[in-house]
Amino acid sequence: MGNPELEAAELDTAQPVRILVYSDNPQTRTAVISALGPRPHPDLPPVEYTEVATAPVVVQRLDAGAADLVILDGEATPAGGLGLARQLKDEIADCPPVLVLTGRRDDAWLADWSRAEAAVPHPLDPFELGSAVIGLLRTKSS
Repeated sequence: MGNPELEAAELDTAQPVRILVYSDNPQTRTAVISALGPRPHPDLPPVEYTEVATAPVVVQRLDAGAADLVILDGEATPAGGLGLARQLKDEIADCPPVLVLTGRRDDAWLADWSRAEAAVPHPLDPFELGSAVIGLLRTKSS
């Protein structure tokens, strides 16, 4: 068994996980960030969020390697997150994992089409969103 105090100190000094949250709706971005909080799981490093309201800025940020995980609102306008996810997977070398927020649970097939690694429907369930994000971050780090 390790020293829990030392392990906690190591986590606190870990490089933060960078999550980019895209939606044209500031309330949606706030809901995502509030649901996940500053550290979605004690075993993961703290999170640094970047809020983005337009698709061109999402592409620009990912071209620069500015995210470890991307959360895209499938209901955003004029560029929906589902089409943007597919574009990112086609155009960004080493694209980070993508989670899309779908309009409803039945839209999960659209998330498959978009090549997103995960999908969570509106209205957001903080537990479902947190579980999906934790799973993607653990997969990415392993």
